[in-house]
Amino acid sequence: MLMAALLGAGCAERPPAGWSGYVEGEYVLVSSPLAGTLAQLPVQAGGKVAQGAPLFVLDDEAEALARAEAQARLGVAEAQARNTETGRRADEVAVARAQLARAKAQAALARTELARVKQLVAQNFVSAAQLDDAQAALSQADAQVTELEAALRVAQLPARVQERAAAQAGASAAQQQLKQADWRLQQKAQRAPAAAEVADTFFRVGEWVPAGQPIVSLLPAGAVKARFYVAETEAGALAPGQAVLIRCDGCGAPINARISRIATQAEYTPPVIYSNAQRAKLVFMVEARPAPADAPRLRPGQPIDVQRAS
Repeated sequence: MLMAALLGAGCAERPPAGWSGYVEGEYVLVSSPLAGTLAQLPVQAGGKVAQGAPLFVLDDEAEALARAEAQARLGVAEAQARNTETGRRADEVAVARAQLARAKAQAALARTELARVKQLVAQNFVSAAQLDDAQAALSQADAQVTELEAALRVAQLPARVQERAAAQAGASAAQQQLKQADWRLQQKAQRAPAAAEVADTFFRVGEWVPAGQPIVSLLPAGAVKARFYVAETEAGALAPGQAVLIRCDGCGAPINARISRIATQAEYTPPVIYSNAQRAKLVFMVEARPAPADAPRLRPGQPIDVQRAS
């Protein structure tokens, strides 16, 4: 009689039948898109990091030198672009003006000489050939004045439109190269994208890290979910958003969660589920997310039992 009462009490305290599963963490694997030697690793597994905290630094000497070169090239390109916007230097313009003044003086002298020769020819003191020479000298002097006036105007003008456009394009290309160099330099040092626990580190200082290889694994706060397996005969009764209860050893009171995903294809119970009652069954994988306040009570890899919420 007493044994029956004890058995009845034990059955009354046993939670309703549900499904077995485990807790899965949504880890963030932080890497660099560039290869390099690991120079700094200020975090360690099990530690906490705040958002924006430094995680690791790869050797960046080559990237720093490339950025300095890109900065210098940008300076050259911008100077060349500015040079096309103005005329020649003031001293060069002054030389052109002096040459023009000398040519005008020579033209004035040639004009005076022509007038004098004309009088002499009229008085039969010189031959007509000398008049021709004087006329040619004046024409040459006038042509020199015209040439130097045009040269002075050119010296005061900026470069042609096409040359200025080419110079501006060169400066723009140099600026983009500098931005690329900045980006490459920044990728050698990574920071935490969110407040998280450092789940693991995969390299040590001094080791060579290939491009894209994770160096630090982070588990952001609350980034856990329950994953459990429902028999295909029961899956039709579940729907995303439906409330469930999660039970686990040491968790205390059941944890409220809501179904976030139901697999579209059935599978056989995976080896990670050790429940004899659910072995070798055709099941659907279901995921449920706990409320943010309850998420810290669950740890990745922890076995759980899930039931429908009443």
